[in-house]
Amino acid sequence: MSSLKQLTKKVIEFRDARNWDRYHGPKDLALGMLIEASEFAELVQYFSGEELQQKVRENKQALADELADVFWWVLLAAEDLDIDLEAAFITKMKKNGRKYPAGSSEQVGKPFAKKKTGR
Repeated sequence: MSSLKQLTKKVIEFRDARNWDRYHGPKDLALGMLIEASEFAELVQYFSGEELQQKVRENKQALADELADVFWWVLLAAEDLDIDLEAAFITKMKKNGRKYPAGSSEQVGKPFAKKKTGR
């Protein structure tokens, strides 16, 4: 059993022991992810440069907790929607490789240049 499957099993057991599954439809799972991702973003939203790096160092455990909360919802959603997360991730990375080939961007941080459509 993969580590991801073991983690999913723990999350499902935790949820089911509390009868929370009745509150976890696809919409609820998506909202849970968004809420936790926003809590992660809140920890760094107003900072940049060295100040951001300092905040990251100071809040490393809080950042880890929020990322773990996001991961919780991702695992639940994948399980409940019958999505093999490992396979989906590998497939998506292949798509990303075709869409954004290495060396195709001139500078890091600039949007990927869209293909010309003839307009």
